[in-house]
Amino acid sequence: MTENGEDATLVRRPGNPDLRLASDAPGQAPPLDVRRGTPPHEGDPELPRDRNQAILEAAKQVGAVLKRGGHLFALAGSVAVHAHGGSGNLQHDVDFCVRPEDAESVAATLRAAGLTVYTPPEDWLIKATCFGQDVDLIFELAHRPVSAEMLHRAQELPVESVRMPVLAPTDLLSGLIAAFSEHHCDFGAVLPIARALREKVDWDRVRRDCGDEPMPAAFFFLLERLNVI
Repeated sequence: MTENGEDATLVRRPGNPDLRLASDAPGQAPPLDVRRGTPPHEGDPELPRDRNQAILEAAKQVGAVLKRGGHLFALAGSVAVHAHGGSGNLQHDVDFCVRPEDAESVAATLRAAGLTVYTPPEDWLIKATCFGQDVDLIFELAHRPVSAEMLHRAQELPVESVRMPVLAPTDLLSGLIAAFSEHHCDFGAVLPIARALREKVDWDRVRRDCGDEPMPAAFFFLLERLNVI
């Protein structure tokens, strides 16, 4: 189903759950409007207006829904960095990690809460929207499946007023650095995160996780020359 309510067929990729968008069929009660937290009313102002605040509100809303659903998950990405005390300048979306085998049940929980859930072309995540923001539910980091061990290492931290499991700093940096390749090597995006979280990261473990790959090795060289590590 497209945003204007027309039917569309979602292609099911191998290994992906068969997901459908949240229902807006005639005769059904309107779902919770996750942009405002109340049923939608024509003419209401779009809130929140600040992009960073909208991303935080989306993270809080989805995290609360997943907690109520009893799912094993962890907040990731720039909002996780923010929760660990890093920069408040958030990136373009909200990221959560879930296990591959839990993707379908997570999608069902989010649909039941009124969120739109869909399958993108990539086969390592599913997507939702909340407060007009993209929410990525990732079940593979740097070509490695998200594991229960990784999620159990998550730390429960407040995201403003909502406490939720947040990916551990070592796992955050390991995933970001291991993803570097000849086609994706934006050191500038990861360097501020490494600076902010450097005292909370097990750098020896990150090195072991990344192995001898050249782009991670180049990033470690940069961190050493800048006295980050």
